[in-house]
This record gives sequence, structure tokens and C-alpha cells, in this order.
Amino acid sequence: MTMIRILVLCTGNAARSQIAEGLFRTHASDLLQVYSAGTHPAGFVHPMAIETMKERGIDISEHTSKSLRYFGQQKFDYVITLCDDAQLECPLFPGAYEQLHWSTPDPSFYPGTESERLDAFRRTIDSLSKHITTLVEELRNKKAASH
Repeated sequence: MTMIRILVLCTGNAARSQIAEGLFRTHASDLLQVYSAGTHPAGFVHPMAIETMKERGIDISEHTSKSLRYFGQQKFDYVITLCDDAQLECPLFPGAYEQLHWSTPDPSFYPGTESERLDAFRRTIDSLSKHITTLVEELRNKKAASH
């Protein structure tokens, strides 16, 4: 079976989609090729996303914020939007097996102390981890059933 290609989108490609890319790569690099992009890329990966992922042993410090346009002509099995704005702007990808939407609040704009903001990033990681674990399990079961 060929690798399953996934594109994860949010607006800035600074936090949510970067976190999701890191989680997918950690949990299913044997099964998936995963990429992330933004409809309006911020041009950086949020330092709190890097810090809170590092707490989980996942290094996203070398990730870069990329534009959706970079991936426009590529084919993906799954395109996952993480914010309502990206869902509205997300083009239909020809040949995409499925488009999913996991509405996830952007922790980058959470108000409060540094500690409260870091907790918002941790909650984002927890939320995305649940979605990703479920999808990866489904994909592994499909792969096993096809053999």
C-alpha cells in the first residue's frame, strides 16, 4: 500500500496545523506523508507551539510556515481544516479522498498570563491528539483489512 498523503490547513500555519503535522508524523510516519499549510501563512511557527510540543517529546522547531498555494497542484488522500476560516477558503482538491473539518480554537490568541497561554496550547494538543489517534486507528484498520 502506498503512503497516505494528508494536508492539514489553518489560517496562519503557525500553531494548530504545525501541532497536527508533528503529531501525525510522530504517531504514523510509517503510514502517512503529512504536510501543513496556511491560507494566510504567518511566516513563523509559534514559540509556544514549539515549547508545548517539546514537553511531549516532539520537536517541531525546524518546521516552517507554508502557503496553501505551494500545495495547490498536489494530490492528497485527506485534507483536514482546523479552523472555520480555512474551511471556507479551502479549495476542493482534485482526487482528494476525503476532506475533514476539525474546528479548533487558535491558542495563539488566547488571553492571559504566559502560564494560561501555555495551557491553551496544551489543550489544543490534547484535542488534536484525540482526532489524530482516531483517524490513524481507522487508517491502520483499513490497511489491515485490505491485506
